[in-house]
Amino acid sequence: MDLSNDIVLRPRFKFDVQTNNEKLLKGFELVKTSQSEFIVTRIDDHVFIKFPKQEQHFWSPQLHLEINEIDESNAKVHGLFGPNPTVWTLFMFLHFIVAGLFIGFGIWAYTNVTLGNSYAVQLFLTLIMVIIWFVLYIAGRMGKAKGKPEMYKLHGFMKETLRAYR
Repeated sequence: MDLSNDIVLRPRFKFDVQTNNEKLLKGFELVKTSQSEFIVTRIDDHVFIKFPKQEQHFWSPQLHLEINEIDESNAKVHGLFGPNPTVWTLFMFLHFIVAGLFIGFGIWAYTNVTLGNSYAVQLFLTLIMVIIWFVLYIAGRMGKAKGKPEMYKLHGFMKETLRAYR
């Protein structure tokens, strides 16, 4: 698994497997009762793998797999690493708030420039929004770095399970 240093906060991957998708999905259902290192949940063609609550921290990743049938004997596995959905929603909410304030302060500054009024405060607030956006981005990158060893554990568990139930 290649987790390069690209600008990606939620790494994705996909590959083909020469096995029926139902066999793989049932394999994940079976393995969830035979081990306690991960919590495995299956909903239709989707499998969610995460760490137990007592082992999770704010930046703990989870792995979302979608195992689709290509034909009778082949399946395609789509994987997505990401933080807890609540954390991801919080980050997206904060990004949208910062973007909205940036636009609002920019319009306010433009209006003051057009009217010939002082616009230093509005320009300062607009620049603060850019700085806050960079802080959010860096926090996300730090969270990804902190969760990277756990991402490798999740990926290894997925590979072992897929190998065992081919």
